[in-house]
Amino acid sequence: MLQRLTGALDFQTQALTLRAERQQLIASNIANADTPGYLARDFDFAGALRDAVRAAATGAGQGGGSKNAPTLRYALPAQTNLDGNSVDMDRERATFADNALRYEATLRFINGSVRTMLEAMKGHQNG
Repeated sequence: MLQRLTGALDFQTQALTLRAERQQLIASNIANADTPGYLARDFDFAGALRDAVRAAATGAGQGGGSKNAPTLRYALPAQTNLDGNSVDMDRERATFADNALRYEATLRFINGSVRTMLEAMKGHQNG
């Protein structure tokens, strides 16, 4: 039973880590919005999470401290710029806000899960 509980928390921890990495990537895109030739980067969150879960299940990347980084891809520009910069500020702001909201939701889920486990342990000790 404990393994099922830690498995759920491990999944949420991986999601939280990937959300934080994506937030840093989006922030980098925003910071370089005026840099000529800068190409905006992003990654497929669902695919990266699937890969991280698969790697954790097979034991890949454990023990050696190596981290399975998501595969970065270039964001497609909505329109071309004369300076070659592909950052679309409207897209980046929307993506940043969405990712921040999902990060917060994941944190709340983890907090709720931990709180539920603690309450269950307290109830088991008292009963």
